[in-house]
Amino acid sequence: MKLEHFALNVEDPVGMASWYTQYLGMRVVRQQKEAPFTTFMADDSGRIMVEIYLNPAEEVPAYRTMNPLLVHLAFVSENPTADKERLCLAGATCVSDQTLDDGSHLVMLRDPWGLALQLCKRGRPMLARDEW
Repeated sequence: MKLEHFALNVEDPVGMASWYTQYLGMRVVRQQKEAPFTTFMADDSGRIMVEIYLNPAEEVPAYRTMNPLLVHLAFVSENPTADKERLCLAGATCVSDQTLDDGSHLVMLRDPWGLALQLCKRGRPMLARDEW
């Protein structure tokens, strides 16, 4: 089995989809124009999607106050420092910036809605590109 998507109940799926496509290179695959504004966005591999929507019948998690290790979206970044600066200028906030013993560079941010995003440049790739 392969992972198709990960779904999140968020406060502003329309604004979030716009920001993710503009600043993270995601592509809208399907978007509902009325509530709950369900939006599927694919990464640049075209193989993994994130689904966002606003389901008012359920509580939107308090992403802003959650520990980022509870839930975050991780993106491969060739230059985490430059991407961090670019995303912070676009409204993200930096939570942490660390280099691990294996040479991995990991940056944890929060998007403008408080959802944690991680920028990953692994010292040793965890997934082979040709397996995607």
